[in-house]
Amino acid sequence: MFRNLRIEIFIYYFLTVVTFLGIFYYFLVVIQVQNIIWLVIVLLGFITLAGVMISKLAIDPLTEHIQNLQNLSKETLHELNLPISTIVSSAQMLKKNMSDEKSLKRVGRIETACSMLQERYNELDYMIKTQTLQEIKESVELDELLRARVAFLSSIYGHIEFSLELENTHIISDKIGLSKIIDNLIDNGVKYSPNSNKIDIKLTENSLEIRDYGCGMDEVELLQIFDHYYQSNENMQGFGIGLSMVKKFCDKNDIKLSFKSKPEMGTTVILNFKQI
Repeated sequence: MFRNLRIEIFIYYFLTVVTFLGIFYYFLVVIQVQNIIWLVIVLLGFITLAGVMISKLAIDPLTEHIQNLQNLSKETLHELNLPISTIVSSAQMLKKNMSDEKSLKRVGRIETACSMLQERYNELDYMIKTQTLQEIKESVELDELLRARVAFLSSIYGHIEFSLELENTHIISDKIGLSKIIDNLIDNGVKYSPNSNKIDIKLTENSLEIRDYGCGMDEVELLQIFDHYYQSNENMQGFGIGLSMVKKFCDKNDIKLSFKSKPEMGTTVILNFKQI
């Protein structure tokens, strides 16, 4: 599709340039127009028309392609909801009739996997909404959101001990986007703390602190952490785009983001929210 589009745009552009040069030659050499102003007006009109046609030729197929992808995403999202709900409800019914510890663990793993699928479902729904809406804002009880995210992540990181000190805090923000940011920061804390099993989360006076006790960073690394694809430890899994996404979200939502870190002493991420 796009290969043919490139060829069509090239041909149209080539014909446009040839036509432009032909008109220019005709007016100046053949009929020897003396009024340059009229020549300029005619050429500007031709260039404008050609620009509109080229942009239409280039953008319309891309717009149609993106629209088809959005429709496919919406249809897929709709179709995913039923099987996820069915698996969750079936697992809960099976669990009620079980007493064997091994079977309960297996069902528990199914429920955890379903929770992770539900998270991906919510993220896909969020991505579709952000493509169609300029801004997503809603009332968020930040302390409740943090407890919910920690409860979810505890099922994934069973070896991590989460210490919570949370004040009741009400903010206006993008709830799903903020959930992704919190997950990313906690995930980084776990990832870069291979020799520690503790994460401290403190929320007070509209300030959120997430502290790990891992490898930490020096001043040079702190200056690079927001660069795309930068990783302070190349042996860690991931693509190094997490903190770049965190910063972009914080900038967009007027959240002040800062870091405190020392090598071998861990890192504290601080998010300061606007008071309402």
